[in-house]
Amino acid sequence: MNHILLIEDEESVSTVIKGYLEKEGYTVHCAISGLKGLDLLKTVDFKLIILDLMLPDISGEEVCKIIRQSSDVHIFMLTAKGSLNDKIEGLNIGADEYLIKPFSPRELTARVNALFRRISSKFPSSKVIFDDGYLRIDCDKRTVQILKQDVPFTPNEFDIICALVSAKGSVLSREQLIDKIFGVDFSGYDRTIDVHIKNIRKKIEIDTKNPKYVLTVMKAGYKFGGEK
Repeated sequence: MNHILLIEDEESVSTVIKGYLEKEGYTVHCAISGLKGLDLLKTVDFKLIILDLMLPDISGEEVCKIIRQSSDVHIFMLTAKGSLNDKIEGLNIGADEYLIKPFSPRELTARVNALFRRISSKFPSSKVIFDDGYLRIDCDKRTVQILKQDVPFTPNEFDIICALVSAKGSVLSREQLIDKIFGVDFSGYDRTIDVHIKNIRKKIEIDTKNPKYVLTVMKAGYKFGGEK
């Protein structure tokens, strides 16, 4: 089943979201606080977490950071904070998508449906493996390692690096990466790819100012520069 964890302390909002998603066939588990949500996460294999940032016990940002220490589950953030800096911060701490309150339940449902379509179609039976002794990327097992130590990647970060590795040195534009990773119906922050690229470089590059693996091609996009 496609289990979804909804962490939202406003009962009226939670009820509406749960109702819309259950009509689409999802199984929705609700938590009214961050700590209760983290407890539920230990008992169910969730495919998506919908996370409100304004919670009564600990902040949604802190919940996201805790989740990212051990899980690459998809996370949608719900918040009234809509500035550019807020969006970038959300992506930096591990969010996959960012929805601004107030939002339409239909929009949220459409985003969730689009996510699950992408999950079911990403990199089927991919055998792409890059390994130069320092960095190892296995697109089938969805793992990234530095010197044989696992490096935590969010789902979007992994899909971006795998798309670049699979392109075998070809340049992929931001638009191409958005289509591959988020789908043509993506309506989020238009510099999302750049933020994810920056976070990927922090995780795998020895020198982020002179990257070896994820290269910027001016006015064109990005390409993978690693060589076996």
